[in-house]
Amino acid sequence: MTSSRWIYFSGFLLCLSAWALARFYFQQHLELEPCPLCLIQRGLVIAVGVVMLLGFLWNPGVVMGRILGGLVTLASGLGAAVAGRHIWLQSLPADQVPSCGADLDFMLQSWPIAKVVEEVLQGSGECAEVSWTFLGLSIPAWTLILFVVLVLLGLTQLFQRRRRDFNLFR
Repeated sequence: MTSSRWIYFSGFLLCLSAWALARFYFQQHLELEPCPLCLIQRGLVIAVGVVMLLGFLWNPGVVMGRILGGLVTLASGLGAAVAGRHIWLQSLPADQVPSCGADLDFMLQSWPIAKVVEEVLQGSGECAEVSWTFLGLSIPAWTLILFVVLVLLGLTQLFQRRRRDFNLFR
């Protein structure tokens, strides 16, 4: 297996593990309901995982490898930004935490998607709650670390020197 495929496979396993931890341990076992920012981060972890899985199964050539690396870097960078915003909300003093807004299901059914995204990224009181920590870091802090690792993996694919074979599909 080439080093490129190992990187894609490792990234896929990281994403799969993070998703399984969130879905089965936090949500099912600990009964922690994800806030809107958590859901966005989870969706970005899934998106990166799908791209990593495609890269592993497909073993793309130079051009597609760079495209997949760019997609991983972009989605992971967005995830890091959302996780950073989430950490910032959690660090606010109680009197500065935004009030809880409308329910996400209500917003999705009633508002245009652009307004829903804007409201969710603003954050709300439920996003500022720290309900679990490990080694002093909250779930969004661990997710930020994951996204930084995924950005680095994406950058290695984006800038990896490969054979001078510019075949689009291999």
